Amino acid sequence: MNKTIFVAALIAASTNLASAETIQVGDISIMNAVARATPVNAPVSAGYMTIKNNGSSADRLIAVESDFSERSEIHEMAMDGDVMKMRELEGGSELPAGERGVLVPGGLHLMFMGLNEQLLEGETRDVTITFENAGSVDLTLDVQGLAAIRENMADHMQMNGQSSHEHGHGDSHMSQ
Repeated sequence: MNKTIFVAALIAASTNLASAETIQVGDISIMNAVARATPVNAPVSAGYMTIKNNGSSADRLIAVESDFSERSEIHEMAMDGDVMKMRELEGGSELPAGERGVLVPGGLHLMFMGLNEQLLEGETRDVTITFENAGSVDLTLDVQGLAAIRENMADHMQMNGQSSHEHGHGDSHMSQ
């Protein structure tokens, strides 16, 4: 019985650590990579993460690819007058040297359109993201519900176009 409890605890611990894993590509560190769970027949989902540029020069997130959607793009949500609009960032998004950028609901994010299947909480999905200088890296996104994503990224969420905390500390929202 004790062995069974230990194995169950070990499995639970390893599941929780998956989203805390840091992936390295060149001078770039990627943490907390997640995809949003979807309802049945939803046509889109999004991906979020924290990206740290440990290098001495800027880099740019320029592409995302997935096997579970027809198209994948780098998107931003921004206020246009009194209307929140979402659009593709065709040239990608810059991450200055020494800065940490966040892809969050309501801000910069990965967009997966024309989903081939439903994304269920607890599953994972593989994507490849590409940086201009650091190159490409394969990531495994943990699929989570929006509430869990918001809770895990609370320090970096944008509310109504404004950050929910003061940035400083090397945090930034990646830019065009």
